Amino acid sequence: MSQVTYLTQEGLTKLKKKLEQLMNVERPAISKQIGEAIEKGDISENAEYDAAKDAQGMLEAKIAVIQSKIANARILDESKINTSKVQILNKITIKNKKTNTNMQYTLVPESEANLKQGKISVDTPIAKGLMGKKVGDVVEIKIPSGVISLEIIEISI
Repeated sequence: MSQVTYLTQEGLTKLKKKLEQLMNVERPAISKQIGEAIEKGDISENAEYDAAKDAQGMLEAKIAVIQSKIANARILDESKINTSKVQILNKITIKNKKTNTNMQYTLVPESEANLKQGKISVDTPIAKGLMGKKVGDVVEIKIPSGVISLEIIEISI
């Protein structure tokens, strides 16, 4: 059974572009490498042929994974996201109670996480601990380095 993949419209578009790149650029390039290796003669002891076939297998596996994600994608409707409690696609401002520093993150599907852009996956311990909480709530979250205490300052879109 395939797993449902939650994506934003932007995330789905990126995934489709990646699939197009793999199928229309990388797949023909590997086929060409295999053809060139075959032209060199005996393929039973041809390292170039073996390497190209391995690369082809890995590429086909990547293509299959992306096709499965696209086929099982559920688009998140940003217009239906509310800010009464923490949920996916919310931008949250939290305060670390120990260091008294504020941080701002957007909770996104795993495939769209990018810490440099302030986007964290809903599958992270911090996001899981914040899900369903409201502004003003203080949450104790177990992370690899211990337990942190976070206060939810703001929830927005």
